[in-house]
Amino acid sequence: MENFSVTILGSSSASPTSQRNTTSQLVNFFDRLYLIDCGEGTQTQLRRNHTRLSKINHIFISHLHGDHFFGLAGLISSLNLFGRNRPLHIYSDPRIKQVIDIQLEISETVLLFEIEYHPLNFRQKELIFEDKKLEIFSFPLEHRVPTCGFLFQEKPSAPNVNKKSISKYDLSVDQIKSILAGKDLLVGNGEKIANSELVIQPNPPRSYAFCSDTKYFDSLYQNFEHVNLLYTECTFMNDLQEVAHQKFHMTTQDVAQLAVESAAKKLIVGHFSARYRDTTLLQSEIQSLYPQTILVNDFDTFFINNSEPDS
Repeated sequence: MENFSVTILGSSSASPTSQRNTTSQLVNFFDRLYLIDCGEGTQTQLRRNHTRLSKINHIFISHLHGDHFFGLAGLISSLNLFGRNRPLHIYSDPRIKQVIDIQLEISETVLLFEIEYHPLNFRQKELIFEDKKLEIFSFPLEHRVPTCGFLFQEKPSAPNVNKKSISKYDLSVDQIKSILAGKDLLVGNGEKIANSELVIQPNPPRSYAFCSDTKYFDSLYQNFEHVNLLYTECTFMNDLQEVAHQKFHMTTQDVAQLAVESAAKKLIVGHFSARYRDTTLLQSEIQSLYPQTILVNDFDTFFINNSEPDS
């Protein structure tokens, strides 16, 4: 099922490198696009990914450090130049509006579309978006400025009556409704057909968690237990544990522990410090701690399946 995916647009930390852009990701859920963070150069990365910018209606900004939002004003400007007229929804620290407004004012830009700002809750987990198939939650992190992570949670699907049963028992509309409500079927001779023999159970709902910049803390895993795919920052190797704690970031040991505690099916990590020009040692260290780990690169795409997501 390739209808739920995450594409990495930027995997560097504080500043871009020759091979990695700053943080941004594109979530595709049934061909609806959601942008997480918007570091400098994100719109260029979107173009290289052949993404139609007009399809992005919801942007989630984890926190107001430049490597996570400096590309937002440029993206908004381009959307305006392209004639966008639909509202754009931005979920962020409410101060983001001041940043955008001052840039629009100084550049004398009049937007052709409305921006709807949705303030994040930095104290507790909260549902911030919902439609018929998807729920998106924010959850608080511990960083140097107010910061949230995001959980994309597919809603459970209803079971379906299998076609073989419809044909075999010549089921009426009312009988199908009754079966879908969980009831057994009584046939003409008084025989009872168990509901489990009549329906096809849906696949379990899938989930993706984006864990932005944060230091490790004990209750963090509770925000995304049993997630199918977990992304976390991993700025430092374990020998810099003290530096990581001071800077409110995580090490290889921290993210491995987080993956174990949350029972994540697969872990992907990014936001590497620019000091690691070659991430081979970082990769070896984290995979020795949690083998089901992938170090991401820009433009990697991960499909979120009911088993293990494949890149």
